[in-house]
Amino acid sequence: MAACDAPASRFDLIYVDGRAVAAAGDTLSAVTRPADQGFLVYDRRTKLVDTLGQNDLTSPFHIQEADGRWYVSDAREGRASVAIFSANGILEERVDLDTVASAPHQFAVLPDGRIVVEAADDQLVTLRPGEEARTLAITDRSDRSGLIVAASGGVLHAIPGQSITLYNANGNLRWRLPWPWHEGAFVADMAVDARGRYHVIAGEEGRSTFVVFTLSPTTGEILRWSVPGTQATFVVDRLGQIEPDTAGRWIGG
Repeated sequence: MAACDAPASRFDLIYVDGRAVAAAGDTLSAVTRPADQGFLVYDRRTKLVDTLGQNDLTSPFHIQEADGRWYVSDAREGRASVAIFSANGILEERVDLDTVASAPHQFAVLPDGRIVVEAADDQLVTLRPGEEARTLAITDRSDRSGLIVAASGGVLHAIPGQSITLYNANGNLRWRLPWPWHEGAFVADMAVDARGRYHVIAGEEGRSTFVVFTLSPTTGEILRWSVPGTQATFVVDRLGQIEPDTAGRWIGG
């Protein structure tokens, strides 16, 4: 029977419609899509797609898998939260972010289950269900909210126009670099692929162009970038090369 299994794709999704794809192990990927409730779980081996959480999510955006659970940002009647689902899509609980997070759809989950968000007073803070926020790290000061993603057992935090920083799970700084993109580029999201490589999707103001940059996990330097294109869906191959793609080819339009 094993010989009849569909082979795994040589390419992995990292962005669909400009949204980061969450890798879960060697097989699954998950993503939300604009104007859709719920989230899609794509099996790279069988190429089957399941839609989960449709009855529990209103405006989902960011998603991450951790310890066999799906964590999904949501906004219901203007209130931000992270909804936590079992592996098969059963809603287990919600963590309210409304009074804490400065960027409602930005969060990261640490290996021990703490949820990290950017607070309004230049801090990264951690939350657990039913507990108060605790400071993880003091960040660079900025009048713009940042982007955040779980990476290397810690948190990758980008503050537009200021810096991009990797923290470990205790809030200690691993590396920090000045913001490396010119002012004409706006960064839309960050992703970590199944092999632990960091990717940033950026757009060019006034142009229908998206570029994906790959960062070094050890230093943060930009190692390569995609050929610019009009697609906001990108894949990465086993060697780390990035190519524009179309969402429909992977998840049925």
